[in-house]
Amino acid sequence: MLDTLRRIIQEVNSAPDLEQALDIIVQRVRESVEVDVASVYLKDVEHGQYVLSATEGLRKDAVGRVRFGLGKGLVGMVGEREEPVNIEDAPSHPRYRFASETGENPYHAFLGVPIIQYGTVLGVLVVRQREHRRFAEQEEAFLVTLAAQLAGAITHAGASGDIAHALQPSANVSAVLNGLPGSPGIATGQALVVYPPANLGVIPDRVITDIDAEIESFRNAVNAVQDDMRDYANRMSSILPAEELALFDALLMMLGGDSLMGETIERIRAGNWAPGALRETIGQHVRVFESMEDSYMRERASDIRDLGRRILTRIQSDVPVSSVPYPQTILVGEEISVGQLAEIPVESLAGIVSASGSSSSHVAILAHAMGVPAVMGVADMPVGRLDGQMIIADGYRGDVFINPSQLVRREYLRLQMEETELTEVLKNISEQPSITPDGVNIPLYLNIGLLSSVENEMHANGDGVGLYRTEIPFLMQDRFPGEELQLRIYRKALEAFAPRPVTLRTLDVGGDKSLPYFPVTEDNPFLGWRGIRISLDHPEIFLTQIRAMLRASVGLNNLTILLPMISTVTELDHALLLINQALGELLEEGEQVVRPPVGIMIEVPSALYQVSAMAKRVDFFSIGTNDLTQYLLAVDRNNTRVAGLYQTLHPAVLGAIKQVIDQAHVLGKPVSVCGEMAGDPAAVLALMGLGVNSLSMSASNLPRVKWVIRSFTQDETRDLLQQAWLLEEPRAIRELYNSVLEQGGLGGLIRPGN
Repeated sequence: MLDTLRRIIQEVNSAPDLEQALDIIVQRVRESVEVDVASVYLKDVEHGQYVLSATEGLRKDAVGRVRFGLGKGLVGMVGEREEPVNIEDAPSHPRYRFASETGENPYHAFLGVPIIQYGTVLGVLVVRQREHRRFAEQEEAFLVTLAAQLAGAITHAGASGDIAHALQPSANVSAVLNGLPGSPGIATGQALVVYPPANLGVIPDRVITDIDAEIESFRNAVNAVQDDMRDYANRMSSILPAEELALFDALLMMLGGDSLMGETIERIRAGNWAPGALRETIGQHVRVFESMEDSYMRERASDIRDLGRRILTRIQSDVPVSSVPYPQTILVGEEISVGQLAEIPVESLAGIVSASGSSSSHVAILAHAMGVPAVMGVADMPVGRLDGQMIIADGYRGDVFINPSQLVRREYLRLQMEETELTEVLKNISEQPSITPDGVNIPLYLNIGLLSSVENEMHANGDGVGLYRTEIPFLMQDRFPGEELQLRIYRKALEAFAPRPVTLRTLDVGGDKSLPYFPVTEDNPFLGWRGIRISLDHPEIFLTQIRAMLRASVGLNNLTILLPMISTVTELDHALLLINQALGELLEEGEQVVRPPVGIMIEVPSALYQVSAMAKRVDFFSIGTNDLTQYLLAVDRNNTRVAGLYQTLHPAVLGAIKQVIDQAHVLGKPVSVCGEMAGDPAAVLALMGLGVNSLSMSASNLPRVKWVIRSFTQDETRDLLQQAWLLEEPRAIRELYNSVLEQGGLGGLIRPGN
């Protein structure tokens, strides 16, 4: 049945809308299981019903008309139990509900399985048969397996169809996609779909005006690939047997044949650009081969995919890099890289919408730092259909509106005006000290990556820099930056804030931050070679960076150094040894350098239990709550399937932070928090109660956090923390702190969050 499962899923995934996807499902299920009836009932949440949405075997005019209340009938029973229901004689069952519209009188055997995605029942897949019998175990297992895989395909098809409907000229409705809040704010603009090179699957459709130029580009690419194939065949002729060389001949015939060439050109003439037309043609041919019974022929689908990638690579290599096409650009992609983000001029970047990731993904953190709204984890987004479309991205709630109606636009215009008013109110306290009503000073530092003239004004009111992400300059280069280039970059940051302190974090790549010229491919990158591990394995990179930092601080002396991803005392000792080596070398060379304060990030659980030992070696601690939360809760913060489990106000996270602060304070070492938690007004109340010494955050969050600090005494936050310790659920803790903000007249600061 594995081949059957695969073919059904592939067919459903290629359906343009939900109606066709459901029709494919019932047709293929009826054929595969050899039953009299196959039907899909989808849940209508608004009306509390299951609706017959597709059927093979029942009357077609019953589709959309037959409805069962949630928990009613055998269909409702399946959804209620969230497990298969297998009955020999359905009409005799007490939960059976007869629907005369379907013409189902002769059917007795019933098997229903729930269609579930991320713990939510989307619908029920039902098969029926005339005879009295229980369906066999293997039949039930097949349907359960199929339903589990269909959930995502059904959601994707529904989203694709909704968008297609919303894009109709006469449509007065918006398609709404749901994701996760990534960076607060509301963005309105046109979608620019970005994608990695040589990846046909993510190529969007794009309307063209110069059809002849597009056809010429395609023909040139095909000719180049043909030349490559002939060259490969000639070079391999003395190595491969004749039957293997025949594959090259077959591929050359396909490249020169009317099928691939003609169909792609026809699609270009219909108005799609060459990469989009090629994607459709290759996809159609792949589906044909994958549906074949012969295993050898099915495997040829991979050869066709390879041809498509080769042609696409040639097309992309000949296309000049264009400027940003829209004054208000919303970047849209399956996974948006830092490099793609950096290619868009700041003044043109209105927002970000990503199919993957969460609020703690690196791109979301950078968007937050830039004050750019972002929606992450829009898992079922048909990216290829969005290029050039008008979009509203709600970074507070995680909603994305495609081709928004006038009603939606007016509502979001009102919300933007409210946001502007709140910003004006916050400006009134921007120059006030960050001191609680009972006189406790909690300095507020900034998380930054690159300085710009736009950011300088925002930085004016920070107490310094608590986290300078030095990997950002590394990501912007095409090779490791040398000592002199790094010196200039760091000096600019230190001068901009002098005499305020600037904390430079040493290179922190790996995980979801990859250098294009130093790729690290691992099965589990977040538990792999990253952070200080790379630096210690490459002392030539680490020493160059430390030397540049120390030289940049000469005459200013406002540098502090932060070491990321420390998990053992041995790593810390090794890093300190290298810092001392760099210091000694520079002193020997006559540089007037001084040893700066050195601290470590607490983001790995093992470090929690070594704080006392590490406190004897370092000057301060900085808690990176993004990774610490991820590791404590075993939740990949970029995985949308488990993003709901990523909760920074989890009792375990708060307990870990308390442990670090208590141990560090015993030895007189200050503790800062530099993760996204530091910029979350509700979480700040908890951190104040825990006794954190300082906070570091994105510039856009600083006024909000300052307002919180100036509104609550530390004693009040300690009392609140005692209430929080009594709660067992993260959401209950967040509700507690949100209610306190509301009661304090700070409801405007509340935002959806983890």
